[in-house]
Amino acid sequence: MEISVENLNVKYGNKEALKNITLQINSGKIVTVIGPNGSGKSTFIKAISRCIKPSKGNIFLDDQNINRINTKEIAKNLAVLPQVKNVPSDISVEELVSYGRYPHLSFGKRLLREDNEIVDWALKKTGLIELKKRLVFTLSGGERQRAWIAMSLAQKPKVLLLDEPTTFLDISFQLEVLELIKELNKNLGITVVMVLHDLNQASRYSDEIMVMSHGEICDYETPDKIIRRPMLKNIFGIDADIYEDKINKCPYFIPKRYSQTR
Repeated sequence: MEISVENLNVKYGNKEALKNITLQINSGKIVTVIGPNGSGKSTFIKAISRCIKPSKGNIFLDDQNINRINTKEIAKNLAVLPQVKNVPSDISVEELVSYGRYPHLSFGKRLLREDNEIVDWALKKTGLIELKKRLVFTLSGGERQRAWIAMSLAQKPKVLLLDEPTTFLDISFQLEVLELIKELNKNLGITVVMVLHDLNQASRYSDEIMVMSHGEICDYETPDKIIRRPMLKNIFGIDADIYEDKINKCPYFIPKRYSQTR
């Protein structure tokens, strides 16, 4: 599913959080949003998921304005994984994942056989089928994040929005989650938009990278055109050496020092 954004503006009181954002995210791509803290990354995710109302501009899913699509239809096509996730301590993995089927149910209806089959499918896709009876709070950080992704997957979405999906995870769990996202994108054709802080991970796991600063898009290109010394210096204030990862066919950098020139 394609996402088009036209002249998007978001305000918090008198503060402009997003300013004149215009871009197109092609169907089946992984797009990662990067930028300093407070640059508008999470606000962008919230806006295109209709969690906050723009002060100006339009957002389209396959040429349909999201403000003209009813909430249930939005939930069938678009799944969101926010930074902060609250869940009762006594809920099982299977129960959590089953919540992803709720947008597809008629009012007051219970899960049908087809819904349960989709829940099992989502658990298998995320490697959690053996853990489905476990309580969510007993899982490791990586397993817990996979459970939330499984819930999103059970919605059978065409678009998956992830706001810092690797936050608070050890490096092994970070890679586990990102490999899963890449696999889902490749095998199911899901369009993925995510926010990451690790720029080398953004380079490795993205088709395109969107750079934000002060609520605006500074650049939007493939990783090899984004991960360069001028961007690192101007946006993040660091000097770095750039190298090529020939196995994964993407650039990566090693910081040398803080520049303070941004």
